Amino acid sequence: MTGPLTAAGADRQVAARRAVEALRSGVPSRAAVAALGAAQTDIEDRFAALLDQVRDGPPGAPRPGGLLVGGGYGSGKSHLLEHLTHLAMQAGFVVSRVTVSKETPLYDPAKVFRAAAEGAMLPHGYERGSALAEAAAALDADSAAWVELSRWVNSPHSELNERFVATLLLFGRLGASDGELAEAIVRFWSGDPIRVADLRRRLRETGEERFALRAVPAHELARQRFRFAARLFAAAGYAGWVVLFDEVELIGRYSVLQRGRSYAELARWVRGDETDPHLPLVAVVAMTDDFEAAVVSGKNDRELVPTKLRARQTHEADETAARAELGMRVVDREMLLLAPPDAAELDRAYARLKELHGEAFGWDPPEVAGLERLGATRMRQYVRAWINEWDLVRLDPEFAPATEVVGEAVETALGYREDAELEGAERDDPTAT
Repeated sequence: MTGPLTAAGADRQVAARRAVEALRSGVPSRAAVAALGAAQTDIEDRFAALLDQVRDGPPGAPRPGGLLVGGGYGSGKSHLLEHLTHLAMQAGFVVSRVTVSKETPLYDPAKVFRAAAEGAMLPHGYERGSALAEAAAALDADSAAWVELSRWVNSPHSELNERFVATLLLFGRLGASDGELAEAIVRFWSGDPIRVADLRRRLRETGEERFALRAVPAHELARQRFRFAARLFAAAGYAGWVVLFDEVELIGRYSVLQRGRSYAELARWVRGDETDPHLPLVAVVAMTDDFEAAVVSGKNDRELVPTKLRARQTHEADETAARAELGMRVVDREMLLLAPPDAAELDRAYARLKELHGEAFGWDPPEVAGLERLGATRMRQYVRAWINEWDLVRLDPEFAPATEVVGEAVETALGYREDAELEGAERDDPTAT
């Protein structure tokens, strides 16, 4: 019998229970991932190398795009992304998690940017929703970082709309003394529209008449916002921006044209932005490992998608078709598969969970059998079996549990049927004002 817990001991016990409950339910919470780790050494090493290239690479060196990772249902993709979140924040990066959904379709850069901006987390804390505002507040108009940001924004090579040049100029000149203006500018950088008439008026007040402020398509403005925000984070002292995408297999349920646009966006994220090869932006895209067979090949997308896009007979559609073909090749050839747990990893996870369960419930868990170790068994199934067996023995020390896998209620094929509810509009507003 142990004595009463100290305050620190009680806090550790609560944290351990939270981790156990998250692991039992298969939810990759921060506590659960910290307790168990990820054990995907190859992917972790590749990810760390990308971060090093951004953070420590020589000036002017090309920057990476990202990684595409794949695994079956329950193989630990979301768990891995949470682990990579922790690694990136430890390395000084701002991190966003974007889950592809009806509200955040991959083919819509404006909605993806909004989700990434609203979910961005700074390395010194996990608060969401204010990262861009905090980074903007940390900018120093007299610093070398500001000069570099301003130089890039004003360079024709940035290929940014003049709204970014104008808002950065006003933010530097008036932001400290005009809180309302500064707030409007940060909202624009974060995805909101900004009134052109108001912007022109404020520019005239500072003697600036050179900006045409032409209209720009909403999807293109969103891509420019990603590039601008990544460099703004770097100017504010962070290493860069990491965006992690989960449940990307949902694109298999889109219409043909939307799948084509999604493949094109996937290519942008994994291969990087060729217009800005020095961008401090890294992506990890996670999807199911059967996607190529079930969708790219299964739906004949290699032929159907480019044909459907090029039938529109526009320059933009031709560019999207070429990029969609690249995206499908990325899915086919560049997916990094999650490794199934080997004997050593299962032993390590079992020992760590045994210790965690003991800390959570104040006892000394006995050895339990868990599941038979088979190649098709997922780590989450092993974890759930061990935890459930310890729970039963804790309640009845004489009980001898035996767990069998009946099967998880998942029908992957159903997840790739086209869903009319995911259609939405072909585009949001064609221009941003």
